[in-house]
Amino acid sequence: MNLFLQEIPASERAPKTIQETPASSQDPLIARGLQKEQYAGIIGLAIALIAAVGFFSRRVEYAIGFAVFLSAILIALFLFI
Repeated sequence: MNLFLQEIPASERAPKTIQETPASSQDPLIARGLQKEQYAGIIGLAIALIAAVGFFSRRVEYAIGFAVFLSAILIALFLFI
């Protein structure tokens, strides 16, 4: 029996089409509903940073606060144009 000339049955050949499973609406790898907590944590860290800097230097605290305020206004302005 020569294996190089042996015919491969049609059932063992690669399929001509790829079967796909339909995408489910709830993907377990995508975190949903965590965005609000992340924003709250970032804002809390920013406030803590400004408070820690303000403990050492009041002028630097005012400069950081002014920069954050001005940045928020500019971002809002550019988003609505």
